[in-house]
Amino acid sequence: MSRIITYLFCALFVVESLVAAQDQSIRQAQDKPNVVLVMADDVSWEAIGCYGAEDYLTPRIDELASKGIRFKNCFSTPICTPSRVKLMTGQYNFRNYTHFGYLNPNDKTFGHLMQENGYKTAIVGKWQLNGLYNNLPGYDDNMRPAKAGFDEFYLWQLTTGKAGGLGGERFWNPPIETNGEFITKEQNAGKYGPDLMTDYLCDFMERNKDDPFFVYYPMVLVHDPFVPTPDTIGDAPRDTANEWDKTRNKEHFVSMVNYMDKLIGRIADKTESLGIAENTIILFTADNGTGVGITSNWNGMEIKGGKGGPKNMGTHVPLVAYWKGQTSKGKELDDLVDFTDFYATLAEAAGATRGDRDPIDGRSFLPQLKGKKGNLRDWVFTHYQAYWNKVPAQFARTERFKLYRDGRFYEVPNDLKEANDLAIGEAGERTEMIRQQLQAFLDATPPAPTVKGQLDSEHRPIYPDWRNLVDPND
Repeated sequence: MSRIITYLFCALFVVESLVAAQDQSIRQAQDKPNVVLVMADDVSWEAIGCYGAEDYLTPRIDELASKGIRFKNCFSTPICTPSRVKLMTGQYNFRNYTHFGYLNPNDKTFGHLMQENGYKTAIVGKWQLNGLYNNLPGYDDNMRPAKAGFDEFYLWQLTTGKAGGLGGERFWNPPIETNGEFITKEQNAGKYGPDLMTDYLCDFMERNKDDPFFVYYPMVLVHDPFVPTPDTIGDAPRDTANEWDKTRNKEHFVSMVNYMDKLIGRIADKTESLGIAENTIILFTADNGTGVGITSNWNGMEIKGGKGGPKNMGTHVPLVAYWKGQTSKGKELDDLVDFTDFYATLAEAAGATRGDRDPIDGRSFLPQLKGKKGNLRDWVFTHYQAYWNKVPAQFARTERFKLYRDGRFYEVPNDLKEANDLAIGEAGERTEMIRQQLQAFLDATPPAPTVKGQLDSEHRPIYPDWRNLVDPND
């Protein structure tokens, strides 16, 4: 009998030890939660169901919003590379953005940040940051993402563009570069790029489920060319599936948005099947507005895509955050979020102490994910010079009011097309106070770009050492 009792005691001790170890693992993971940051390409709020879209089916993003938080006022820049550089480095574009399709290899990214703080890191999707358009030094370096802070990568448009013998489109039969290996379009014949990328992401999570990890997924969906997805291609040949029939733009765009949503659902499901959902923050946003060739029905209105322009349709993007057991269910926040804030949020999630190499332009929105108020912004700021034949702009705005550097002033929610420039004194005393506050802020910023930037522009001014605009007393 004593042997049985001893055996039972030992078995109970082993079980309790295993449970304690599991609890300790969960606690450590919550101290350093995994982060999956998904950024869609060229699609904005008017195409997402939980934001009022009428033409699209996005049940998985909507589900994340219903279980988590929907931020109503997140702002990017109007075109992809400035947004990506701003997001990855946490710096306003006046500090470090010089060329379209280029990330300065000397800049610290949020990949470096997370590596330094014990995270396994990966980037999957679209790169387009080597400087291919200008043949900048290192444009053909196939390990640039590793040098940007990512332990692993699986990317389209790293050292090749869309043209040429090795080049190709991102959707069907894509050329992919992964961890120094080039996978040709012939090797990927018949395969769909977004599926391959999501497969890699899910595999990375499975291989690293016992360690804190950070995955940045700049999706290739839903940029043009607008072509069929695996759900709509049927028996059509895959070798010509990237051919763009512009008469079917909206039809294919709708199916691509719907497929994007399906892939995000796969990622969320994977965190559940791996048992890491409680330790994983999922963030979904977009790099800029929808392409100008797409018009969508939204809340009873027709919204024309605003990519490339500084109006709301070009700069206002979705942001949905879900952290199982942490985020409030179905909460909608008016809080302003700037693309510089993602770096600060990741730093706080990782428990990082920021130093001299870290940016000063962002504020963390991690407290809001935990149901706290946070250090809220009074404004967001955009300094926009695309170097891609787009009209430059500089503005600051609150949730309601937007002031351009040239003095134009709009109440945006009631004037999405910015047709009614509010004259001084027209909108009341309180509104004039906001105008004055925004003007005082803009007066403290670097000069606004005034000349349309081109790929071959010689004059590319930046102001890396400009003072702290977010917290001037720091």
